[in-house]
Amino acid sequence: MSVSTDAAAVKAEQRRTWDAVSDGWTREWQTFERGGAALTTRLLALGGVRPGHRVLDVATGPGEPALSAADVVGPTGTVTGVDLSPAMVAVARHRAAGQRNVNFLVADLETMELPPHAFDVVLSRLGLMFAVDPDAAFRRVARLLAPGGVLAAAVWGPPARVPLMSLGYGVLARLLDLPSGPPGSPGPYRLCDPQALAAGLDAAGLSDVTVAEYPVPFRFDGPGEYARFTRAVAPPPVRERVDALGAAEQDALWAAVAGAAERHVGGDGVVELTSTALTVRAVAPG
Repeated sequence: MSVSTDAAAVKAEQRRTWDAVSDGWTREWQTFERGGAALTTRLLALGGVRPGHRVLDVATGPGEPALSAADVVGPTGTVTGVDLSPAMVAVARHRAAGQRNVNFLVADLETMELPPHAFDVVLSRLGLMFAVDPDAAFRRVARLLAPGGVLAAAVWGPPARVPLMSLGYGVLARLLDLPSGPPGSPGPYRLCDPQALAAGLDAAGLSDVTVAEYPVPFRFDGPGEYARFTRAVAPPPVRERVDALGAAEQDALWAAVAGAAERHVGGDGVVELTSTALTVRAVAPG
């Protein structure tokens, strides 16, 4: 399948971005998983993942929820994780060393060639909103699922309800004068409207569509750790602007990010940034 020049350019930029931040995500993976693991557990339950299932994980990043699904499906099941970023896939493969029932591919959901009806469950944790053409992605999911198979996915809710991302980025956008992307472009909040999300899945031929809010419990051991996390996963345009600053200006910038987290500190000194995801369950025609 061919893609338009514009779509190809967007995908190339996405690949560059995720390759560039793979090192930061590797360093901060356990920090993120304090909350992310709960979302994975929810998706496995929504998908009804069980021993023997064939599972596809879309936009697997460093390997979740693929690796958790592999533990559930056992030796009689298989898990395939796909991601646009070769660097992210390399991290996932390293983490999966020795697990024979899971494999990872560099692939794009919208264009990859996998056999139709090959999977009992399709999972995606915080990845579908980066699809250049979400409707095409939903149609591809419907095609890949076996009759009666289940899509279980999560996307971010509105920015104001996702302080994990919006708190630090809001400070950076203001102090670095970062441009906003074009309306409707791929990004963290692309699918944050539950009604539109459900309608898109329904139009793709999926049925029994449910969309529900899920509070993801992200916590940090103080404002400094939150600033460190934000810095580690910052995309290339942010990194480039930060690198252009002097050392004192950089220190002040990250101090401002830490300062924004101060108002979320509880009595135990922990920064509490519970963020709202929208979980999705949809069923392929039987």
